[in-house]
Amino acid sequence: TSLSASANMQNDSSLVTSTGETLRVLHTAPTPWSAALRSAPPCPLASSHYEFSLIPALFSVVFVLGLVGNSVVLVVLCRHRGPRTVANIYIFNLAVADLLCLATLPFWATYYGQGYHWLFGSLMCKISSSVLCLNMFASIFFITCMSMDRYHAIVHPIRSQRRTPQQAYFIALVVWGLASLSSLPTFYFRDTDYIESLGVNACIMAFPYDNYAKWSVATALLKNALGFLIPLTVIATCYICIRRHLLKAQKFGKNKQKRDKVLKLVAAVVVAFFISWLPFHILTFLDALAHMNIINNCDMTEIIDTALPFGICMAFTNSCINPLLYGFIGSQFQEKLHHLFKRRVYQLNSHRESSWWRKGSCSKGAEVPAGRAE
Repeated sequence: TSLSASANMQNDSSLVTSTGETLRVLHTAPTPWSAALRSAPPCPLASSHYEFSLIPALFSVVFVLGLVGNSVVLVVLCRHRGPRTVANIYIFNLAVADLLCLATLPFWATYYGQGYHWLFGSLMCKISSSVLCLNMFASIFFITCMSMDRYHAIVHPIRSQRRTPQQAYFIALVVWGLASLSSLPTFYFRDTDYIESLGVNACIMAFPYDNYAKWSVATALLKNALGFLIPLTVIATCYICIRRHLLKAQKFGKNKQKRDKVLKLVAAVVVAFFISWLPFHILTFLDALAHMNIINNCDMTEIIDTALPFGICMAFTNSCINPLLYGFIGSQFQEKLHHLFKRRVYQLNSHRESSWWRKGSCSKGAEVPAGRAE
């Protein structure tokens, strides 16, 4: 059943407010509806109430784990007194990007829990969606930068000594700029609209009515290309070259145990990136095909609608995995964390001993006048 657009939305800028359209806005925010603006006859929305309880619970778990892991990474890197390295600068920015993403999860968990009713106003709808899109691009771009940096450090160790922290800061600034530009369409088009038949104030992508399908396809392909295919190609190429280089060096029996550890970490990075983001981007691509009327099978659109929430959760888990892969596994990071922990324990013990000594001194001082009075 189609709904009329709000009275204040006119001509090309009118919001598309059909029930199906309102219930499929995953383009830059976690809303699992993909039956909008497809050719007649429209497919019924595939939705179930499990989303209203299970998805918020999953988001909550991801939020807690990711918040703890990335916060520890930031604390360790900020308290480290040694010189800044290129790798640490990228890890720091990656943790910031992940924390920005995690900061929006309570809003989206509430959105699901309220049956897709947005409670936080139009501005927060734009900001939360844009930050989510910004994180997706920034996180993937920084992982790509780290892969290229690791390639140069391992395969070209002499040349890689020319790298400087200043260069890494400049690259980080460029990455944030590109990620911000990539998320501008989301900030511009994302808005809230009240859907009378559903009784919800939905946070939707308000593309121009006449070109809705084209805009939907363009944003989907932008995410697929810049947010997955190109970075995955670069990351895979870097780690294939690293693997070949290390295996070639192993033939001479040099530090075999150390190289095996590096190879396992390399494989873990590629697999984690692939598993976390592949479902999201496959579903985004299939959704684009549906908008282009290449997919017009209702069974397939039902699969898309049902699978999207889990694809989003898989993508969010990358914010929990990144601290493990790029922080805690590294031996240098473990040493920094251990040193920080020991220093903190020492400070706590010193504080307790100082407090105990002051209390003891005060009690002895209080006994002296009593003795003199006698």
